[in-house]
Amino acid sequence: MGDFSAVRPGTDLSRHARELRRVHDAVLTGGRPAHRPRALVERSWSRVIGLGLDPGRANARDPVPFDEVERLRRDSPLALIIDDLLRLADGFLLVVTDADGVILWRVGPHGLLHRADGLGFTEGAHWTEAAVGTNAIGTALVEAAPVQLFSAEHFEQAQHAWYCTAHPVHDPRTGEMLGIVNVSGPALTLHPAIEVLVSMGVRLAEAQLWRHHADRLERLRRSAAHVPGPHLIVDEHGWVAAASGVATRDRIGAPRAGTALGVPGLGLCLPERLAEGWLVRPAGPSTTIRATLDLRAAPVLEVHSEAAPWRTPLTRRHAEILTLLATCGPDGLTASRMSRVLFGDADHVVTVRAEISRLRRAIGALVATNPYRLATGVSLGVVRP
Repeated sequence: MGDFSAVRPGTDLSRHARELRRVHDAVLTGGRPAHRPRALVERSWSRVIGLGLDPGRANARDPVPFDEVERLRRDSPLALIIDDLLRLADGFLLVVTDADGVILWRVGPHGLLHRADGLGFTEGAHWTEAAVGTNAIGTALVEAAPVQLFSAEHFEQAQHAWYCTAHPVHDPRTGEMLGIVNVSGPALTLHPAIEVLVSMGVRLAEAQLWRHHADRLERLRRSAAHVPGPHLIVDEHGWVAAASGVATRDRIGAPRAGTALGVPGLGLCLPERLAEGWLVRPAGPSTTIRATLDLRAAPVLEVHSEAAPWRTPLTRRHAEILTLLATCGPDGLTASRMSRVLFGDADHVVTVRAEISRLRRAIGALVATNPYRLATGVSLGVVRP
């Protein structure tokens, strides 16, 4: 069963629970246990002891208000597949958390729900190691791996009557962790098949997430099938649904209204809103993106675009960099040269690169790199005090 499993097939669960309680008590009172806990559990206990949590009481759950739970549910990508996940709760207590360990959904038999209420194991609770000690959900978040805990492997004594089997759910496109699926029940009812149930359920859910993604891109592709010229059709996050006249990767930067976007093969683009997603195509050699940097008070950059004019505040450092780029012309500045201008020496190249990166996140591809300069087609005026 591997490191994931808390017990081996054929284990006497009652005897094993008693042995774990003796190990738990010895370790947490500074004694010498008869044998060491599993490596996973030992790592977690060490982290939790370092946080100063008390195993003898229920530590703070810090529940969020229910209206916030509802908002988190709406925003969670897991909302697309939650019905499939909740079907796993056939006789079990099942919870689904977000990537921060906040319990968003919970279903199960009435008796188990009532017992879970007594632990604070309810919607809105933060079920992390920092909040409630070693537990399958919180430890799975830290370890970024499936975790099963049995009885006194939990840090809090109140949780010793339980087993918990937790499995992370990942975005199949990016690998990003979206949350945790956890099945819990009375410790002495733990069965080896439970870990198989949870892991297979999560794999099916991730496959369903991929199908939702593919279906959405297909709808977007059909909705914009007759756009002329080189272009991309992308979703809200920059995933490419269709490409014409350009070879591209599966994803570009996420478009934002009115914000210039640099796309390999297309150059400088101003994304255009579609009913679903975005049309991304070159601004064109005859198109000039006019921008004004106003320095009369706190720096503000205003971009004049017929499609979607926009303005954004800038830090004084970013305003200083833009002013430099407006005066240095198309030849631009190397990171070393900009370091000398800004700091008086060439020792701040890393700082310059970090500032340019932050500036580009704020204003898009108005600034080009290698060397640093205003992008082709960008005209910047500076209004000084």
